[in-house]
Amino acid sequence: MPSDSSNNLQFTGCDLHYHGEAPAFERNPSTTEPATPRPVSVNGKRMQVIDMHAHCQLSNVWPMVEGREELEGKNPYEGQLKKVENVDVRLQQMDAMGTDMEVLSVGTEQHFPWAEYELARDVAQLQNETLSEVCAEHPDRFVPLGVVSLQHPRLAAEQLVHSVKELGHRGCMIRGNIMGQELSDTKFHPFWAKAEELDVVVFIHPRVYPGSNPRLKGRGFLHNMIGNPLETTTALAHLIYEGTLDRFPGIKLALAHGGGFLPSYVGRFDHGHNGADRGGRGLEKRKPSDYIKNLYYDTLVYGTENLQHLIKEVGISQLMIGTDHDFGMTNRNAVGHLLSAEGLTDNDIESILNGTAKRLFKINHI
Repeated sequence: MPSDSSNNLQFTGCDLHYHGEAPAFERNPSTTEPATPRPVSVNGKRMQVIDMHAHCQLSNVWPMVEGREELEGKNPYEGQLKKVENVDVRLQQMDAMGTDMEVLSVGTEQHFPWAEYELARDVAQLQNETLSEVCAEHPDRFVPLGVVSLQHPRLAAEQLVHSVKELGHRGCMIRGNIMGQELSDTKFHPFWAKAEELDVVVFIHPRVYPGSNPRLKGRGFLHNMIGNPLETTTALAHLIYEGTLDRFPGIKLALAHGGGFLPSYVGRFDHGHNGADRGGRGLEKRKPSDYIKNLYYDTLVYGTENLQHLIKEVGISQLMIGTDHDFGMTNRNAVGHLLSAEGLTDNDIESILNGTAKRLFKINHI
């Protein structure tokens, strides 16, 4: 991620006045324009903002996969991914959005689940080492979340150990399926066992390819709008119904985009469990709503009512600010979004802005 220090733009924070019955922002504030520059202060108290859902790309990896047919002939150096590499621009954007720190993960475009063992090993090693270097240059602004080659589960477990114990990573990010194989497949048990043993976060982020579902073609970017949250929902449902979350109860799972659709429709899942209608109950030992209260979620649901519903379903303690910075679906006003919800206390706000992220990602230096 090359740096260009030519732009020294500064932002000035302000004190935001919030009360449970009088939020600081109107409902559904803009998600495309930031309105809470750093430093963020709420009711006179400085509150750090930790964004747990933020991505980068690493250009030094592309030559290792150049020419692979799985990339479908696309030039990986161009477009959105190239834009996210300038650290100084990113820091300016973070300042404008009110973000003190990002838990930085490599975008799913640079996860290569088709890679054979040697390539997967070498690519992930370079990614993880480079990510650590980038974060080490700005330790007050970034902490790393590593890459694992989950198509090779035992290698993935070894990579997780190395990145956590040797490189200072706070866990890893994975896709919602691995070349069509569900994360609940027993082949992945060695990885889940290691993640549980290490007591680190596994962040599940969807990746749906254009054209993978013919009904999601056409206008509206549907493979993203519908496909990505559906991918997270499907992955989580399998982890519940196949008994994976019972087998590994200590796993710390974080879900992108508010957990997809499952928290918004969990009553249907509970009904299937309670009634066992035509196989509606799987290997799970508890109701699906019990499981979702023990997982973690970003706040990236874009609407005030959506966020308030998520809070009611999973609880304040399970939520962290997430923005998807810096891609087209970035919520550039995530703090304003949070402060448009009714009924929060100052402690609730602080918990979502930084408290849970500090605890979960073991951040104790800011």
